[in-house]
Amino acid sequence: MDTKAIEFHVRGLLEALGEDPDREGLKDTPQRVARMYEEVFEGIAYTNHDIAEMFGKTFEVTPSENSETAVVMRDISVFSYCEHHLALMYDMYVNVAYIPRGRVLGLSKIARICDMAAKRLQLQERLGSDIAEIISEAAGTPDVGVLIRGSHSCMTARGIRNTPAQTVTRTYCGAFRTDGELKKMIE
Repeated sequence: MDTKAIEFHVRGLLEALGEDPDREGLKDTPQRVARMYEEVFEGIAYTNHDIAEMFGKTFEVTPSENSETAVVMRDISVFSYCEHHLALMYDMYVNVAYIPRGRVLGLSKIARICDMAAKRLQLQERLGSDIAEIISEAAGTPDVGVLIRGSHSCMTARGIRNTPAQTVTRTYCGAFRTDGELKKMIE
């Protein structure tokens, strides 16, 4: 990430808005924004495959432990930025479920996968697909379901300004596509 270019362009943006980037409250804003962007857009530097490898720590389960087992993690908090307006997508909660195939992911890895996939310019629909793809590769299973609920400041703070509006997306892979009981697990 080119932080110097970000600083330059943020300064230009402040000027374009009619602000004085040299005034007391804005003097260090270009540097602060560049540091923030390094953090909140960290996921841009990685492919889904990279993230699966980074957070793909799994543990073997015996066949008896594996039968009829689904792993479900609910209410993983993430935020992201809409690629259409660079607006914050917030109050986002991700539910993930998968059926292990001999191995299970470390639980914190599921949350880390969701967090890193969100640290990109995103669409909520793509975020669900990205998380499902990464979980599938990391856990070695085709059977993954992802549900995301979130608010989008491009709807709540501008435009229609409908503050209670939430967007809900669902991504179903493998057995989750056809099995109604599995779909209910991530609700």
